Amino acid sequence: TDEHLDLDDGRWEDIHVVTGALKLFFRELPEPLVPFSHWRGTRPGFGDIPGDAVPRPRRVIEYKEENRMSVQSIAIVFGPTLLRPASEEGNMAMHMVFQNQVVEHILNQYSYIF
Repeated sequence: TDEHLDLDDGRWEDIHVVTGALKLFFRELPEPLVPFSHWRGTRPGFGDIPGDAVPRPRRVIEYKEENRMSVQSIAIVFGPTLLRPASEEGNMAMHMVFQNQVVEHILNQYSYIF
């Protein structure tokens, strides 16, 4: 919506509310941030996504000692919401492994990929 949110407002102090809303937003997109067309079997491809399609990663990882959000943690949390197969067929455990690996790789190689 066009509503302006003041993230300094005390209502947003609980980081779980903000991150939960972000995950819900990504999960409810009709197509994931990484489009279905880039999911190739159990090996998602992302080499041809334009650089402006993915925002710069936040500095969350820089504070991993305080927030316990390492690259691996962020990949586990956001992997299934940022990319997924168009259908829920196949080995879902393997899909999750690949989702996590792809998001981790994107975070580690951001400047090279984009």
